[in-house]
Amino acid sequence: MVPGLFPSDYLRKLPFGTKIETLSPGRCITVTSTSTVQNDPTMYKIFIVGVEITHPDLFNNGLIIIHGLQGYISQLSPFSCDVERMTSLSFPSNYDRSRNNQLSPQQHAALMRFMLRDVILRLRNSGFSVLSVALKLKYAELVSLRNVTIFALDDVSIFSGSYSYINSVRLHIVPNQFLTIADLERLPAGAPLTTLDREQSLVVTTAGGVLNKQMMRINYMSIKVADMMKNLNVIVHSLYLPFPHVTPMTATTDSMLGGEDPMSTVPVPVPPGTDEACDALDEQGKCEMRQVNHVTTHVNPHYIPEIEDHHGL
Repeated sequence: MVPGLFPSDYLRKLPFGTKIETLSPGRCITVTSTSTVQNDPTMYKIFIVGVEITHPDLFNNGLIIIHGLQGYISQLSPFSCDVERMTSLSFPSNYDRSRNNQLSPQQHAALMRFMLRDVILRLRNSGFSVLSVALKLKYAELVSLRNVTIFALDDVSIFSGSYSYINSVRLHIVPNQFLTIADLERLPAGAPLTTLDREQSLVVTTAGGVLNKQMMRINYMSIKVADMMKNLNVIVHSLYLPFPHVTPMTATTDSMLGGEDPMSTVPVPVPPGTDEACDALDEQGKCEMRQVNHVTTHVNPHYIPEIEDHHGL
């Protein structure tokens, strides 16, 4: 039983695969239909979870509608309302990706189309609809790749102020590389990652891994969820904030900078003929106090989560 009135005429007009929630919360039926006569929209067969409605509108008093089915509907899954789980693909974690190299160009192109559509659908239903639309717009460019690594930002982050991601999506896509978090953590600091943006590359600014005992960062940004989504050809990592533009030279020389505040080493000028230890002069211009205890204060810079201090670059 489902709440609402769904006569047969209305069911025929529903898009193929429409889900309607039943009176059991979290359980949905799927409505599909097919035409029995080509080019005749009036001759339709309607199916509910694969079971044909053989007696449409068996009873209809304006308050209750009863349709007669050909058989019984199987027990509905708790994921029957979840489009993401019902339509996305799943692959074994130990899949040998070297098998992809044995495919012909035509087979690989077909596989890449399939994998891209899978990721686009899963991103759309997981709160990454902006990125999903962007991948659709760049579909012709992406489908020619062999693999792709994508760094994603969710819709909430984008509309909370990270609008720069919309104009720099190409900077967040690494073509022809399938980089898991384990692969990324093996990269040394300063290693470049070619992106779809021909004028900009990503740079590993902080090497990660167990030996380094620190979180790896790319363009000074850490990864929020590693290996968030993947299939045979596409892998997606999510971020806290968009990547800033960083040059490889900046990343290489950044670790060489001491990190001290340069103002702390600037000498303070003193009047000529006086001792640097003087804190005050007497009437004759001589030091009134020979020993002065200097107090040095250090101001800690404000900590910004997920953005590593890179000296204003």
